[in-house]
Amino acid sequence: MTWVALTLLAFALGVAAQGRVRHPLVNPTLVATVIVSGVLLVTATPYREYTAQVRPLSFLLGPAVVALAVPLYRLRALLAREWRALGVGGAVGTLVGVGTDALLPRLLGLDPAARQALLTAPATSPVALQLAALTGAPSALAATLAVLSGLVGALVLPPALTRLGVRHPLARGVAIGSVAHGVGTARAREEGEQTGAASSIGMGLAALVVTAVVALLG
Repeated sequence: MTWVALTLLAFALGVAAQGRVRHPLVNPTLVATVIVSGVLLVTATPYREYTAQVRPLSFLLGPAVVALAVPLYRLRALLAREWRALGVGGAVGTLVGVGTDALLPRLLGLDPAARQALLTAPATSPVALQLAALTGAPSALAATLAVLSGLVGALVLPPALTRLGVRHPLARGVAIGSVAHGVGTARAREEGEQTGAASSIGMGLAALVVTAVVALLG
């Protein structure tokens, strides 16, 4: 229960900090990750022991992902009209991400375990964990890289899209969700319900596309 309490406290501190400092780096998930990781390193606690103790929190990831369907239902008429653009945008965005994650590790000469773990990074962490058994990647590494992918995407994509002139909420949402999955979707919801709903679609498509790619390569 100690690690559960620490994780919840770290996230609460991140939420409080975000309320006071409106900056992309002050993200509750990022703040909690830094705090918990620091404590794990200082105490020399194995990651396996940490994950075993926080399993109740990990279980809640499933219901949390399902809850993202609420804005989809509310905006179902709008999303149904734009399904072609959302579908193509989400699928292409994820395929580009998977291709990049597959090519760069080979160019950098990373070991096979890292290459396999990066292959599922565009998917949300629960999906990456399940696919790790199929790719042969270490489950802890696959989950960590998926979370890092979401954090980096949530930090970098919104300002990058603004600089590129992408301002339509649906376009911004599906781009963020297809690359930064759950963390990015939480960030997208801060921009509005339409952006959040489109991000949920992007995240769902990313999970499907990554799963299909892993199945085809397997």
